[in-house]
Amino acid sequence: MSSLVQSVDWLAIAPPTLAAVVGLVVLVADLFIGEGKKAVLGWVSVAGLAASALMLLPLRDGDRATFCLTGDAHACSYTADRFTLVIQFLVLGGALLAALLSVTALKDANKDLPEGEFWFLLLSSAAGAALLPASRDLATLIVALEVASLPAFALVGIKRGDKKSSEAALKFFLSSVTATAVSLMGVSLVYATTGSLYLTQIADKIQHVDGQFHTLAQAGVVLTLVGFAFKTAAVPFHFWVPDTYVGAPLPIAAYLSVVGKAVGFSGLILVTVVALPSYGDVWGPALAALAAFTMTVGNVGALRQQATRAYSAVRLLAWSSVGQAGYLLVPIASAAYSKDAEKAIGSTVAYALMYAVVNLGAFAVAALVARTSPLNRISDYRGLYARSPLSALILGFFLLCLAGLPPGIIGLFAKVTVFAAAVDAGLGWLAVVMAVNVVIALFYYLQWTTLLFRAPEGESEKHRVPAPLTAAIALTAVLGIALSGAPQLVLRFSATGLF
Repeated sequence: MSSLVQSVDWLAIAPPTLAAVVGLVVLVADLFIGEGKKAVLGWVSVAGLAASALMLLPLRDGDRATFCLTGDAHACSYTADRFTLVIQFLVLGGALLAALLSVTALKDANKDLPEGEFWFLLLSSAAGAALLPASRDLATLIVALEVASLPAFALVGIKRGDKKSSEAALKFFLSSVTATAVSLMGVSLVYATTGSLYLTQIADKIQHVDGQFHTLAQAGVVLTLVGFAFKTAAVPFHFWVPDTYVGAPLPIAAYLSVVGKAVGFSGLILVTVVALPSYGDVWGPALAALAAFTMTVGNVGALRQQATRAYSAVRLLAWSSVGQAGYLLVPIASAAYSKDAEKAIGSTVAYALMYAVVNLGAFAVAALVARTSPLNRISDYRGLYARSPLSALILGFFLLCLAGLPPGIIGLFAKVTVFAAAVDAGLGWLAVVMAVNVVIALFYYLQWTTLLFRAPEGESEKHRVPAPLTAAIALTAVLGIALSGAPQLVLRFSATGLF
């Protein structure tokens, strides 16, 4: 009877469960609410995501686990430890900010976006994304990955009659499904060689695999990483990013850039550091090479964007997010070589928190500009200071954070933390590649920043900022400024507790 599952700890699973329940409520309520009152669904969704995030507070005092095997208390499918709570906070907070941006976007879309379906899909994806960092077996990991991803495909292509949106969704769907199929093949090989899907049991059993199955186990390790590398937009699994971000509604592009990455990186961390630490000689060099290629391709892609090209601002943020993914991969790769793997993983989590705040803020200002300049070219931001001084200052601050320049101290702190993780692990060559890429990124971030304060071409038009958009911009700005004042709080908060 050792395979029987224990009773459910409802408090531990409350954050993703509440998001899923609110999603179902919104879907059913959509059937009974008239067209003129659909906006209430948005505010119910925002409240539901806020409540899901608040459900993390009772869990902060200690580790909780549920869906455990009765014969092995350490073999659990769901664990709410420090790492889980930090990533769930990032995911639900990012989804909440994306929801605030979506309230305005849906109102401006003038019924081109179906509200009930939009909110149901967003909440479903957020529930899957919140489930993933708590997953401690490969089956739950893959299911959570797909629950987070499948609604996202529909959200990208949800614009009615928009060919660009449909094409982006199809490209996103086909490439993601292929990556998932490869990952499932890897999971099956890992299961075949260890006889278990639980991460803690795999970590123990894979060390004692018979010699004849050693190559099979190595192949399983590499293939399992593919699906999560796709979610992080690591090169060469990045090709879907620019077209998907341009084709999707802007709040969904913001959501994918932050929450999608959190899903991928938390999955990578769990598979590598928790399940397969003894195979660090396989995944360590692979992730180090991925990090170098990803940051280089992302930053060169962003550098090549032409200011007058349609949607160039969104494309620059898309390529920038690929480059940032490269930086995020550095500490995970370093964990394979470091004596203190927990510290290395903490660097990735700290960088992800910084990136989430400032990137969502940049997308929020981009959403504001898109209300009067739908083509969202970089050249449309020229003279933004004359039209909306506060928005220009805030966007300039976010861009300096992404570049790692004062007064964006939080960005500088995060980059130094990642750089230190590579040096401590003996990956000097990767630290040099990162330093070169930081210099490349400075050029296009500063170029965009200076454009904000140039004299505008033609007459200045004042921006009217709706309340939800104001709230999203203000919240990210306050967080960014506060963390720049006390950046050490991020590292303290992001201590993973995985070990």
